[in-house]
Amino acid sequence: MGGRPDLVIRSYRTNDAKALGVIFHRAVHEGAAERYSPKERRAWSPSVPDTASWRARLAEAETVVAETPEGPVGFMSLDVGRRYLDLAFVLPEAMGTGVAGSLYAVIESRARASGLTRLTTEASLLAEPFFLRQGWRVVRRQKVERLGVMLSNALMEKDLNAGEAAA
Repeated sequence: MGGRPDLVIRSYRTNDAKALGVIFHRAVHEGAAERYSPKERRAWSPSVPDTASWRARLAEAETVVAETPEGPVGFMSLDVGRRYLDLAFVLPEAMGTGVAGSLYAVIESRARASGLTRLTTEASLLAEPFFLRQGWRVVRRQKVERLGVMLSNALMEKDLNAGEAAA
């Protein structure tokens, strides 16, 4: 797990919602600061998400949590019905430590186990290089509106059947 023997990847629990909302907000405001302006980050995450609505959103998807003895440090969610990797966030201090890769390995495994052969996501400018390293490709660059502010991202996809012969 990339040098993180203390890291456990587990399924989401409803009592994780508040901590994951904080991770999301900090990842946007601190982790994405090099790629998005303060105005863009405020539009993307004006505040820590409301725990009740965040709990519902996370429960609707296949969500996995990366946890150390200190608590959650990241999470990813997969909407199996839409074949869509919806959320992928880690604490700024956990960036570059293997947390995202460990989460992604579990998400892709679960996608394959669900019979999915293709995934899509809308990757932030910060996340795009990570997904490229995982074998994703950019379908198109796009702008999405959040609270009247246009944010750049990349629509990406991955063919889960590609490279199976080599595996």
